[in-house]
Amino acid sequence: MCILFIAIEQHPKYPLIICANRDEFHQRPTQAMHVWREPNILAGKDLQAGGTWLGLSSTGKFAALTNFRKFPLSDAPKKSRGDLVLQALADTKVNMKTELAQQAEQYHGFNLIYGSLKQLFCYDSVNNENHQLSKGVHSICNGALDDIWPKMARGEKLLSEMIHSHENLSVNALFDLMTNDKQALPHLLPETGLDEEWEQLLSAIFIKSPTYGTRTTTIITQDVEGNVETYDRSYAPSGECVTKQQFNLTQTFNAY
Repeated sequence: MCILFIAIEQHPKYPLIICANRDEFHQRPTQAMHVWREPNILAGKDLQAGGTWLGLSSTGKFAALTNFRKFPLSDAPKKSRGDLVLQALADTKVNMKTELAQQAEQYHGFNLIYGSLKQLFCYDSVNNENHQLSKGVHSICNGALDDIWPKMARGEKLLSEMIHSHENLSVNALFDLMTNDKQALPHLLPETGLDEEWEQLLSAIFIKSPTYGTRTTTIITQDVEGNVETYDRSYAPSGECVTKQQFNLTQTFNAY
């Protein structure tokens, strides 16, 4: 998962809107979003390491992860960060902030968004910072929580404009936002240790290349009555949408 935009108490009908893109190498085997039997969650699956990048639990928990882009990476063996999402979705009483701080050294850098749909937090493992997401529009990408890269600023602006100009929320418009492939100007690129060609490619909200790019977009909305809808689309290396799914959270888990 490489970028998320989260709007909290900004829309009169939808107090929570989550828009998320997962960027990954196209050759990495992946299973599309589905209900897992154990644990009881709705999530895609990384078939290489067994974890996930984003999910919802039957008890109303949400978690998503972005990798912290800081090169060069440590040569020391590390655990798969997708396990952290599973931990955050588990139906336990552990203090996630404490657990994450204790475990952070076992993983390469990450940001983990976690909590209930009514109260979300974000933990930055590189700077050991944990913040509750307040009312407003937030963007979380591959840097520190207070970083604002060009694509983060663009997405926040587009989402805010969309919310405040339309009483009825358009899911298709949210997908249009998340498939925006405009790249940043060279002098605005972040410096994360990659060469300029890669920084340029990764500067778009929606990334397209033959080897690496946006694999999945997930939109989650919660209305004022608490109904949660999840929309999930997967893409080919060309950027063409190849699968579309929709899940009502209550109906989906009741079916199992």
